[in-house]
Amino acid sequence: MPLSAATRAKIERNRQRALMLRQARVASRPYSSGEGGTCAKIPKTIDSGGGFFIEEEEEEEEHKTKDVVHRPGPVVEFDYLMCEECDKAFMDSYLSNSFDLSVCDNCRDSESKHKLITRSEAKNEYLLKDCDLDKREPMLRYVLKKNPHNPRWGDMKLYLRLQVVKRSLEVWGSEEALEEAREERVGNREKLKQKRFDKKVKELRRTVRSSMWKRDSSAHQHSYGPEEALDDDDNYRKICSTCGHELTYEKM
Repeated sequence: MPLSAATRAKIERNRQRALMLRQARVASRPYSSGEGGTCAKIPKTIDSGGGFFIEEEEEEEEHKTKDVVHRPGPVVEFDYLMCEECDKAFMDSYLSNSFDLSVCDNCRDSESKHKLITRSEAKNEYLLKDCDLDKREPMLRYVLKKNPHNPRWGDMKLYLRLQVVKRSLEVWGSEEALEEAREERVGNREKLKQKRFDKKVKELRRTVRSSMWKRDSSAHQHSYGPEEALDDDDNYRKICSTCGHELTYEKM
């Protein structure tokens, strides 16, 4: 993937800084020795013939110190960035390094225009999918931040809301289409909530109805009325006043 203009400018600025530091180090040590050793002067000895030697010092040669002339360094022209807000040149900023956005630190509006939002907010508020954030070219840049609720949950991915809004318009085409999709999603969410509520009410009614009905497991005791004669053959009957059961019997 080709590098952006801001990335190339940052690389060139780093290279020029390294060259300037190197020239400064060379200029601060013009007489440094390659081997790091020193040369000691040895005096000349002469035999006097009387049993001892005479040391004769050689005349020291005068060393003329030459003036060190430094060659002028190359003229470096920095590739400055132009701020999109104030149209002023700048070298480096937080938004240019983190999100490849040409805005200086003085014009950064972290509360409104250049506000950072989480990945969940980008997906829920602007109806973006994971592929829209990670796979669609160019991939949206983000910064990592510790989760303020619990550091063990992992780092949060913070996106620049300005770039998230631009990506949502690329996906949905226009603000009207995005708003219609939001309303449709809200309507479907309300329908789903109502369906879940009706289901819970139905289950609650079934539970209440089943708790109120109690089955009588005790044996039924018949309560017969007066006996009636059926014929002249001594056949009689009794009828239960509760369930209507008829008992027929014969008297001897």
